Amino acid sequence: MDPLHQFHIQPIVGLTLAGVDVSFSTSAFAMAVVTGLIIFIMLFGVRQRAMVPGRPQSLAEILYEFIAKTVRDNAGSEARPFVPLVFTIFTFILFGNLIGLIPGFFTFTSHIIVTFALAIMVFIIVTVLGLVKHGLHFFALFMPPGTPVWLAPLIVPIEIVSYFIRPISLSVRLFANMMAGHTMMKVFAGFSVMMVTGLGDVTGGLVGIAPMGINVVLTGFEIVVACMQAYVFMILTCIYIHDALHLH
Repeated sequence: MDPLHQFHIQPIVGLTLAGVDVSFSTSAFAMAVVTGLIIFIMLFGVRQRAMVPGRPQSLAEILYEFIAKTVRDNAGSEARPFVPLVFTIFTFILFGNLIGLIPGFFTFTSHIIVTFALAIMVFIIVTVLGLVKHGLHFFALFMPPGTPVWLAPLIVPIEIVSYFIRPISLSVRLFANMMAGHTMMKVFAGFSVMMVTGLGDVTGGLVGIAPMGINVVLTGFEIVVACMQAYVFMILTCIYIHDALHLH
């Protein structure tokens, strides 16, 4: 079976609006499930607001405090109003990465259009924030403090290119890691099936243990990667917010 078939978006409910295909697809369904799951976990966790929290409330509080602390440590105390934004981005990516590991679910973070939409949203918010807070002085971001004036013709273009390439690097990193990991898992799973069907149930089953064992290890590795990629996206978002607030 084609290992890339798992990334094909399939329409669930076909719908065309003004000649544009706006069908409710497997990708949209996975996003809806993730959004509903996040809302349920947070609402269920904080519904009692007990002084001695139970497990659901502890989970919700630990998750929120972890993200809030990450924002404070990497973007400063002034970035506190952006905690909800970072929380939403982190949980959406994290749950999207993890739910894709469940057989039958679609990994929407393996599509560049999804990751780029998230990255360009962060880029626009950060840029507007910097312009609103600093005005034209925001462009001092492209001239690091202490840089000799005679180096400006070299440094400024490099800084500008580096700034505008942020959404590309941010989106490609997440998309590439998720797509590569899922493709590798599919390949090794295919090896096991091929060995069983090609060598017989007994012999093929024994020989197929090796690629299946590798797939088990890859699944554990993919869980780590899923968490790390969501964390990296969050950290970089915090750093970009810090740059917009403090200009280096």
